[in-house]
Amino acid sequence: MTEIAARPETPAPAKDGADDEVFLVDPSIRARRRENILVAVVRVAIAVVGLLAWEFASGRIISEFWISSPSAVWAALVRFVENGQLMPAVQATVVETAVGFVVGAVAGMLVGLVFGISPLVARILDPYFTALNSIPRVALIPLFILWFGIGFETKVVFAATLVFFPVMLNTFAGARDVDRDLIDVIRVMGATRLDAVRRIFVPSALVWVFAGLRMSVPFALIGAVIAEMFTSNAGLGYLISISANQYDTGGSFAALLVTTVLGLLLTFVVSVLERRALRWRPAVD
Repeated sequence: MTEIAARPETPAPAKDGADDEVFLVDPSIRARRRENILVAVVRVAIAVVGLLAWEFASGRIISEFWISSPSAVWAALVRFVENGQLMPAVQATVVETAVGFVVGAVAGMLVGLVFGISPLVARILDPYFTALNSIPRVALIPLFILWFGIGFETKVVFAATLVFFPVMLNTFAGARDVDRDLIDVIRVMGATRLDAVRRIFVPSALVWVFAGLRMSVPFALIGAVIAEMFTSNAGLGYLISISANQYDTGGSFAALLVTTVLGLLLTFVVSVLERRALRWRPAVD
């Protein structure tokens, strides 16, 4: 009988564990992880050193009346929680910020999209929007009080005015950045103007829109807090104002601390929504 040559064995496919080992030893991945750890450690170190320096300087270098101290700020924060002032203030500010943010963002996106789709409209109205954008927002509060009173509407409108222009300008830039050749191609294929807006203009402007939204979240919070300082008896702005009027520096810093944390949380929420909405975009290291 003719001998049959032995067929070479096919090598077994690599196991998932081997792939994981490759990624674990990849220099770029290890470098990125080391960098992330370094960033976290340095951030914590800066915060700790700053708090310790503040505590040491208070009463020794600078009077505690002017700068308070971390321990006094913490005591004021506990006091706000125990007497029931903090949570209603946070709730009022969050509602005003959220509603003002939504109103300003929706209006900004619509106007920016119209400007991007119609360059003629943008050229006609550009001087007027530029003039409006140059008005100091705080100067509008007396007018808003005259028009809307000292209630909820004034805070929402003032926050919306701060949000509107960053979102509008970013949406306009994104819509203007659309490749006009793509518009010509889909129009040749029979697409309507609405199809062009839905399939080309909106996806193109979405990255710019979220950049404007991230930028505008702190503005919405700032607008709500400033309006509360002028026209309210509730909210974090009112808490800051009443503490300052009572020469309670620790209370003012405590309310400012809560406002800062709230701004970070709202920005984080928008960043999460951005990652979910732009999952199609290639990841950038």
